[in-house]
Amino acid sequence: MVPKPEFSAAVEQAHTRIDSTAYDDIYIVGDVHGSRTALESLLSTLELGAADLVILVGDLVRKGPDSPGVIDLVRDDDRLVSVRGNNEAKILRGEKEPGWLRDGDTAYLASLPVVVSFDDAVVVHGGIDPTRTLSDHTVEELLTMRSPLGSGYDGPFWYEDYSGPYRVFFGHTVHERPVDREYAVGLDTGCVYGGQLTAYDYRRGRFVTTDPTATHQDRSDDKIAAVQ
Repeated sequence: MVPKPEFSAAVEQAHTRIDSTAYDDIYIVGDVHGSRTALESLLSTLELGAADLVILVGDLVRKGPDSPGVIDLVRDDDRLVSVRGNNEAKILRGEKEPGWLRDGDTAYLASLPVVVSFDDAVVVHGGIDPTRTLSDHTVEELLTMRSPLGSGYDGPFWYEDYSGPYRVFFGHTVHERPVDREYAVGLDTGCVYGGQLTAYDYRRGRFVTTDPTATHQDRSDDKIAAVQ
């Protein structure tokens, strides 16, 4: 049995541990980026029951047309939880000051955990450095990890050299299709860039996607990673 993951003191304060046996179905969903219509479509496809759980990998907001609507959808449904993404962090640091922010939105974004874990699964926005222990990671690294060598799309990506023991579900790095590895599952399939919104059905070990969505923001091909 894989032990409970242990993080640094700063990360542990923002780590939510879930008992998976308390839920029927569990789904992990990729970056939404303000695309409320796509999220509603995906949730409709999932046909959630009262005892189901949806964990989003962060970046609920920015770039798409309805960030407030996405916040409302997630915040108002007890079956939906999200980790914090780098776009939430930019707002909290004051680097981005979107005009759509309402009273209570900043407090909600600040309340989002950096990590959600259950069983042998770890849900973070960015990823982890395979050369270091979990306890050696900062909050910022967990939010933004793309490659131990830098933040661009030149690679190698962190998951290419990661061999467990935890199974990491992540977003942040846009891929042409989901990453499906033994110890890493990548779920950002470019919803806001005209791609699909992707969920992973944890109980059944399968992906569930929306049809390709409207392009709310253009993105160059060299910033959409191929999946080997």
